[in-house]
Amino acid sequence: MCVSNVLFILTGSIAGYKACAAVSQFVQDGHVVRVVMTEAAQRFVGRATLEGLTGQPVATDLWEPGRAMEHISLTRWADVVVVCPATANTLNKLAAGLGDDLVGALFLARESGQPWLAAPAMNPAMWTHPATVAAVEKLQTWGVRFIEPGRGRTACGETGEGRMAEPENVVAAVEAALAKPAKRLKVLITSGGTAEPIDGVRVLTNTSTGATGARLARYFQRCGHDVTLLRARTAVAAPVREVTFGSYAELAEALRTRLSGGDCDVVIHAAAVGDFRIEAVKVAGEVQPTGRKLDSSAPLTLELAPQPKLLAVLKTWSPRPLMVVGFKLTNGSTREQGRQEALEQMEAGAVDLVVHNDLAEQREGVFPAMIYRRGEVAGVACADRQELAFHLEQLLNPT
Repeated sequence: MCVSNVLFILTGSIAGYKACAAVSQFVQDGHVVRVVMTEAAQRFVGRATLEGLTGQPVATDLWEPGRAMEHISLTRWADVVVVCPATANTLNKLAAGLGDDLVGALFLARESGQPWLAAPAMNPAMWTHPATVAAVEKLQTWGVRFIEPGRGRTACGETGEGRMAEPENVVAAVEAALAKPAKRLKVLITSGGTAEPIDGVRVLTNTSTGATGARLARYFQRCGHDVTLLRARTAVAAPVREVTFGSYAELAEALRTRLSGGDCDVVIHAAAVGDFRIEAVKVAGEVQPTGRKLDSSAPLTLELAPQPKLLAVLKTWSPRPLMVVGFKLTNGSTREQGRQEALEQMEAGAVDLVVHNDLAEQREGVFPAMIYRRGEVAGVACADRQELAFHLEQLLNPT
């Protein structure tokens, strides 16, 4: 991601501590961050905290000596502006067009097309109040993008919608607003392992965590693409649009539904799909009914049958051209053996790119992989998941 200038506006909410976490993440990602704080915000978070996190002076007063033009210079400096947390009071003032403080003046002086985002944080009753609803609707017509608040227990002890989005969701939304890809792709990413029910409480599954799919989803969204993560319920989540699955059948149905609508450019099929389905569960030779918990003291026999390969049919489910990325996992294979298996996987024409990685080479923080493209013998080496995400985006969306 390119380094960008992020103008971060804090207003008075207990959720200010979450805003500090988002500011810190922006700085760690290499962005330059300037902070504006309302008077109320300073009652929750000190200026020194934000100056320490950003290494930049914090602006608080429209009338501060020597900084009278700050409301103009800061808007011209910023690539993106995010109001986080955004209180009901601030949203209503902005919608009314009031410029009697630094935040209001900044909004009135915004440049056409400049991304402004707001992460609301308030009591559920305040979020649903007609005044706030009307303010949000008006601000949206003026181009303000809202980072949807979450549902749960708020600081006042009440439960409902109004909790500020988590810091990672704020960062992802802002970085998506900043991104300008050569072409904005609609990307569907699968991740995690399928789970075939043995009885009412036990499943046949694998060791996939979904960490690769989650990393890819976050990176592609940061690059400005429209991303949906189709993940196993036990897999690592990501701050993107998500759909979950359990069994092979649920995954297949979810893929068919989304692809048949013709609303997908790319499928990155990183899910660890189980190779076998359970045909029958027998105890002492007798087939057991599904759903109930089986007696663990009795010998158990599972009859398994191979599952059809989902990767082979993905293109046939889409009414429009579809790029497909497959994954080939080996265990203890040489690089050449992995390359041959990847090339064989592409020969059938069902996939355009294959990512090969070997389980024996993986360890904490290390995920070496090779990307092979149809029609090419040499692959692209990736040292870890971050490099894998970078090279896949480049190959799928060349400039």
